[in-house]
Formats: sequence, structure tokens, C-alpha cells
Amino acid sequence: MTEALVATYKNVRAITNVEDDLLSTGIPSEKIKVDRDHRKIRVFVPDATRSEVLEILNRHNPAEVH
Repeated sequence: MTEALVATYKNVRAITNVEDDLLSTGIPSEKIKVDRDHRKIRVFVPDATRSEVLEILNRHNPAEVH
């Protein structure tokens, strides 16, 4: 099953770093949605890679993850 994880960050630089990390681990760009105006990134992930994506999102000190 696919799930959307959403993380909010304090600055746009963190979002850029998260996006780069996700892409470098093989997450397809069409599964990553970036909203720089609201400093949010949404990643559509299957259950099998959920923990890896959560680790990447948390590595960059998000204000919130849900």
C-alpha cells in the first residue's frame, strides 16, 4: 500500500537537501511533491520503504512530520 508522508521544515534550504537525499536514494521525482511556499515536502511511498523515507525526513530536523 502507498502512503503519503508530509514534512514541514523551517526553511527552504532544508527542503532542497531533503529532496536531494530522496532522489539520491532512488525515490522517483514523480513521487516527491515540494511546496516551497509552505515549506512542505510530500513523499508517496510504499510500506516497504516507509522507514527509510522517514529517516531521511527526520535527518533534516523537520518542524512536523505526518
